[in-house]
Amino acid sequence: MKIDITTLEGANSGALDLDDAIFGLEPREDLIARMVRYQLAKRRAGTHAVKNRADIARTGKKMYKQKGTGSARHGSARVPQFRGGGRAFGPVVRSHAHDLPKKVRALALRHALSAKFKDGAIVVLEAANADAPKTAALKTTFAKIGLTNALIIDGAELNVNFALAARNIPQIDVLPVQGINVYDILRREKLVLTKAAIDALEARFK
Repeated sequence: MKIDITTLEGANSGALDLDDAIFGLEPREDLIARMVRYQLAKRRAGTHAVKNRADIARTGKKMYKQKGTGSARHGSARVPQFRGGGRAFGPVVRSHAHDLPKKVRALALRHALSAKFKDGAIVVLEAANADAPKTAALKTTFAKIGLTNALIIDGAELNVNFALAARNIPQIDVLPVQGINVYDILRREKLVLTKAAIDALEARFK
């Protein structure tokens, strides 16, 4: 599959052959959904907690005698029935992460890339470089080539000026190729790959 290469100025810079095994698959929504669920679960802090009856600072002495009061039988005042008592079955500090096989994760990434290609939402850049870390200048450049909501993937090393200029533009994310992931691909309208990023992806999946 061929795709045109453009420069940041919007000029055509040739064409590139994309690997069908990475960009030419028929996207499977179930795989992509499993990967998104895996990513979102893994990033949860899991620091939710409540006080259960063991954590309440209150005497454990029996409230009143068992029989003869006409009231219900009660022991500890720490139980959930009472105001100030512990919470029953409340959340505890835990990890929400679950396992997903490595091969499934790799396949989900290829399907996400294929889905973007199928939608015509992939742009290939010659390079993602900037002479100076100027956000206003880069925003104008993006407007010329129609990038308002995009994930930009460069090679292993980001151009420092480009990364600094882009980080304050809303709905524009810049990542090195090792940081590419399914969730970030899907949450942006356009996926912008540099030639270096495509070379690294093809080498990774060989």
